[in-house]
Amino acid sequence: MVSVPVYRFDTGEVGSAEVDESTFGEEIRWRVLRDAVVMYQANRRVGTHSTKTRAEVVGSTRKPWRQKGTGRARAGTRKSPIWRGGGVVFGPKPRDYSYSMPRKSLREALRSAILGKLLDGEVALVENLAISEPKTREMAKVLSGLSVSGSALVVHPGGEGTDAIVKSTRNLARTHIRAAGDLNAYDVVTHERLVLTKEGLDRLIERLGHGNS
Repeated sequence: MVSVPVYRFDTGEVGSAEVDESTFGEEIRWRVLRDAVVMYQANRRVGTHSTKTRAEVVGSTRKPWRQKGTGRARAGTRKSPIWRGGGVVFGPKPRDYSYSMPRKSLREALRSAILGKLLDGEVALVENLAISEPKTREMAKVLSGLSVSGSALVVHPGGEGTDAIVKSTRNLARTHIRAAGDLNAYDVVTHERLVLTKEGLDRLIERLGHGNS
């Protein structure tokens, strides 16, 4: 069991809760976790890079000088790749970098990412994250009470009644919010702290409990 600090919205830290780390797997599967992170990074690439070949470079097609008798190397066009301003040989062209992994592998990667945060003591539970109306100041106050100085990922259970929490968090620097049903391994490993509501943790255990496919 791993001890996780528990905070209340209005009073700060009120104790701790025991989380069974075996719920998220027996060990961190580094290979699967790495593969998932690389996949998410690849899927974020725009792939709009482009270079011009010698056929696409604008310029004259006239032969620069006659073939023989000048003492210089033969040249047929100023668009040649060996000339300054010429085309590019085998340069990058627009392409789609995205690919996918099996669903079970992605779930295993998410389990490993959460397990790593638990073992490193980078998880905090919020007991009653109740915000009646969108106020960034209130959410900043909550994170300050959690001693969050770097980046943070707030995980909520999703569904009705979470709009105020989402709108209160989205304008905070280096802080992102995700529903438990939308969480992925890349989100977890790219933030220093993982802030879970109790309902969000229950939703994650229900979704990723060891043995669930």
